[in-house]
Amino acid sequence: MKRISFLLSIALLSGSQAFSQSVDCAGAINGSDCDQLNAITTAVPFMLIGPDSRSGAMGDAGVALSPDVNAQHWNPAKLAFSEQEMEAGFSYSPWLRQLVDDMNLAYGSWFMKLNRTSAVGASLRYFTLGDITFTDSNGNEIRPFRPAEFAVDVSYSLQLSSRFSGGITARWINSNLTGGVSVGGSDSKAANAFAVDVAGFYTNDDIRVGDKDATLNFGMVISNIGNKVSYTNTSERDFLPTNLRLGTAFTIDLDEYNSITLAYDANKLLVPTPPIYDNSGDPGYEGDPNFIIAGKDPDVGVAAGMFQSFYDAPGNVLVDEDGVIQRNSDGTAQVEDGSVFREELREINHSIGLEYWYADQFAFRGGYFYEHPTKGNRQYFTVGAGFRYKVFGVDLSYLIATEQRNPLANTLRFSLNFRFGDGGGSSSAPAE
Repeated sequence: MKRISFLLSIALLSGSQAFSQSVDCAGAINGSDCDQLNAITTAVPFMLIGPDSRSGAMGDAGVALSPDVNAQHWNPAKLAFSEQEMEAGFSYSPWLRQLVDDMNLAYGSWFMKLNRTSAVGASLRYFTLGDITFTDSNGNEIRPFRPAEFAVDVSYSLQLSSRFSGGITARWINSNLTGGVSVGGSDSKAANAFAVDVAGFYTNDDIRVGDKDATLNFGMVISNIGNKVSYTNTSERDFLPTNLRLGTAFTIDLDEYNSITLAYDANKLLVPTPPIYDNSGDPGYEGDPNFIIAGKDPDVGVAAGMFQSFYDAPGNVLVDEDGVIQRNSDGTAQVEDGSVFREELREINHSIGLEYWYADQFAFRGGYFYEHPTKGNRQYFTVGAGFRYKVFGVDLSYLIATEQRNPLANTLRFSLNFRFGDGGGSSSAPAE
């Protein structure tokens, strides 16, 4: 059983307070490079974990892949184009096994075609952080607890033309990380949120590459648009991981039995970037820890935060050779030219994946995920395989970290799915 101090557990588990960023950029003058670590954090980050093995083996690319039961997570708009009448799936992944041995994510999903042009779906995501013993600052045991989070989704997808569909998901999220223990005299509580996803999907299977048939897909989804959450009545409220995902997938049928798909996704959190506060310090100077010298105030509403996320990066503060911050007349910091835009671009994560199918029965997959070092530094390769036999399918994926001692290294995902009937697919869509 893991044993952590009470206060530390609250700080780690409640997630996403904007942090004050220290400035360590002596000599960053006249546009010289000085890239500062400034990762974006949110509440309930488990909502961003790719739950299934198919996309998990393709570098976590999935917004524009061909429809399957896991579209509930990646892009619910795809469900209307499914060729299956109904499908159910279950996925399981031990998580961060380099750190702990009892943290895992379980995911169950289901969808059904209502008719040739529409579908409904539902899913349950359950994430447990394992057994934890809460202790006070003196090391005295308070009580053991098993923190857990879950989300329940329902989705609707509708074909709007022969090649385009839209989808929407309603979601309830519950995050119980503290078990009601008291924090500084205030009782903690489970955090609850209601959120929605809005999605679109475009597919065109009327493409030829030489003498080969091909299909081009595009997908877009904005996920987890919902209220801020808090774990006590007195603490600041944290953003949900509202996320924009754009992607494409291109499939070529090499012959009657062989096909290959190349997929790419780009992700950006639509959450304010932590600014730089005036408490990092010039030598001998005591700044105001509440005064923002670079970036924007993150204490805004959900809608404002989504728009602000595109232009609120603080960039690189300029200091002289003595470590003194170069300031404007209003006390804000001078920022390296071009560093704000560069930081915004670095908040985009990239996923690329490749999938090969033989006779629609055997699949082999690979991929790569990239997150900039100043934004979290998740970088890893993925591989996996799949097997289909009649209504039954199984998929496996394996994560290979690019650096040693990466807590995500050797992550496994297991998925099962069951398919029933023929839902018509895109060939039965209405005419444009």
